Amino acid sequence: MRRIFAEAIGTATLLLVVIGSGVMATNLSKDVGVQLTINSAATGLILYILITLLGPISGAHFNPVVTVIQSFKKNITASLTAAYLVAQLIGAVIGVALANFIFNLPIIEISQKDRTGADLFVSEILATAGLVFIIFTAIAQKSEAKIPVLVGAYISAAYFFTSSTSFANPVVTVARTLSDSFAGIAPASVLPFIAAQVIGAIAGIALTKFITSKNRD
Repeated sequence: MRRIFAEAIGTATLLLVVIGSGVMATNLSKDVGVQLTINSAATGLILYILITLLGPISGAHFNPVVTVIQSFKKNITASLTAAYLVAQLIGAVIGVALANFIFNLPIIEISQKDRTGADLFVSEILATAGLVFIIFTAIAQKSEAKIPVLVGAYISAAYFFTSSTSFANPVVTVARTLSDSFAGIAPASVLPFIAAQVIGAIAGIALTKFITSKNRD
């Protein structure tokens, strides 16, 4: 239960920061570049903190992509995988609702922000592939201690080098439909994003396997 709670609270905190910093950014500036910088920095920093503190407890997945890959690798059981997925979804929804509440917005407000197009689809493939590659290459190299800073830095950078602003996480994508704010996404845009994330995850783990194989020169 301690591990499951860690996944729930970690995912909730992540979404609280993603949505909350997005709202604060739009309150502070009308400049989209400044808004994105604030949102990016806050997200990268909280990922570093959460993974550092909760990694030793639950592995700090906060992402179904990571959980499913770890399950596929037999690193966690099927029952724990299911529990993690539920905890991540519940935590994500709570995080969004809390962010909306503390900024005096409707607790649940469906986003009207359409995010469609081939450019965003490819961006999500690349964003998720990169995230998976970083995490599992670090694990393969026994550099798990570096994962907090690697993931935090990567996601902050990916906000800027992808047109989708790097969601790279199915539960984050779903939960962000519940806030009609800077960081929101319209429900109609969710399935293409998740499809791209699945493709990206497969590509990322394949690249990791190729790069880290001892049979490669």
